[in-house]
Amino acid sequence: MTAAAIPAAEPLPILLVPDPRLRAKARAVGPGDAEAVRALVPRMFAAMYAAPGIGLAAPQVGVGLRLAVVDLQPEDKPAPIVLVNPEVVAASAERALREEGCLSLPGQYAEVERPARVKVRFQDLTGARREMEADGLLAACLQHEIDHLDGILFVDHLSPLRRNMILRKLAKELKARTRGAA
Repeated sequence: MTAAAIPAAEPLPILLVPDPRLRAKARAVGPGDAEAVRALVPRMFAAMYAAPGIGLAAPQVGVGLRLAVVDLQPEDKPAPIVLVNPEVVAASAERALREEGCLSLPGQYAEVERPARVKVRFQDLTGARREMEADGLLAACLQHEIDHLDGILFVDHLSPLRRNMILRKLAKELKARTRGAA
């Protein structure tokens, strides 16, 4: 999908931890979902760009479908990727440590270890089957978004102590934010 192919759309609200929908396993997109997916994708990109972020999975906007959007914007140019029913089909034994954050855990970051390279199989918006090999930031982003489709958050890859520290800090910040807005 090209940036020009993404119609302008109203961004969807992004769910925040501890919303239980973030922990639910998403169902596969089927042929009957095509129209809903085509309507959803521009709104997901709008939410991701507005946040701003580089990836967003459908469960993060309250939709339990195996759908994610990614755009690393190399050289500050849009390069949107739509992933329907993505799955990691191969991962390197080599590991990489990279700082991750998440639009559903705003302002929270931690070093996460994942496979350094992955091969991902998915469908595009036309239903065509595709494969993509990735390393570096793209590999981490793809794994992060596919984790969301299985109800897994980046903090689940951390030690229980580090995870609890981040979740307590986020809860405190969100509570302060809602008190300030009242």
